[in-house]
Amino acid sequence: MVQPNVIDERKLNALKVLASQSAQNAYAPYSRYKVGAAVLVEDGRIYGGCNIENAAYPSGICAERVAIFKAVEAGHRKIIALAVSTANGGSPCGACRQVMREFLDDDTPIFILNGVGELVEEMKFSDLLPRSFGPEDLQISA
Repeated sequence: MVQPNVIDERKLNALKVLASQSAQNAYAPYSRYKVGAAVLVEDGRIYGGCNIENAAYPSGICAERVAIFKAVEAGHRKIIALAVSTANGGSPCGACRQVMREFLDDDTPIFILNGVGELVEEMKFSDLLPRSFGPEDLQISA
């Protein structure tokens, strides 16, 4: 369950709606697996992203990274909640989990949604990527 005072119901609903809407904008002509994501930052803004595929497969990018990179480009360095929406309630890939590690705390709530925006699973980031490698392992302050 979400910790009190981390995210209110209104912001959670907005996060879920944007993640679901973003999935509709995905460019996924190869896999047909549309993903949407949304991140909430400390000032209350929400940034969305969708997966974008490319014929040269490694050149595509996942929805979670698009949303995070948009927030970072806007000057934010801390994500306080993340939602991801897929048709089947799929979980973020390993590359996205590692990028999340840079900008989410261990107790940051993650919301996994199905294709109609219903909550499938809720967890903390540390549940998604336990025993993770991050900036402090390099003795660097992010």
